[in-house]
Amino acid sequence: MNLDPVPPVALVVDDEPVARLMVKRALEKLGCAPVLEAADGISAQEVLRKHPHVALVLTDIMMPRMGGLEACLALRADQRFAALPVFMLTAKAQEADVQRGLAAGANDYIVKPFSPREVVARVASTLARTGH
Repeated sequence: MNLDPVPPVALVVDDEPVARLMVKRALEKLGCAPVLEAADGISAQEVLRKHPHVALVLTDIMMPRMGGLEACLALRADQRFAALPVFMLTAKAQEADVQRGLAAGANDYIVKPFSPREVVARVASTLARTGH
C-alpha cells in the first residue's frame, strides 16, 4: 500500500502565457502536480468541471471573457468550490483593488510583479492550513 501523500493539483488562470508558465514552474517546485492552466475565468470553470479535485486556484483579475473577480464570485457561489483556496495575482495594486479581490472571496492577493518565492510561501502556508 502506497501511503505517499497525493500532490495537490493547482489551476493557474491568466491570459498571458508567460505569466502562467512562471507561476506553473513555481508551483511545480512546491510539489503541485499537475498544474493546470486556463486563459480566462470561463476556461477556468470548464477546467474545474473536468478536474473537481483541484486544490487551489491562482488567477489574474484582468482577463478577456471573464475576469478573476467574476470567476472568484462564481466559485464561491458553487457549493463544490466554495472553500477552494483562491489567490489573486494581479497588477492592480490600489487599496480599493485589494479590497475588491478579498470581498470577492479571494484568500490572498499578490501584486505583480511578484517573486515566485513569495507565491510559493503563501501557497504553501494556505495548503498547510487547509490540509492539502
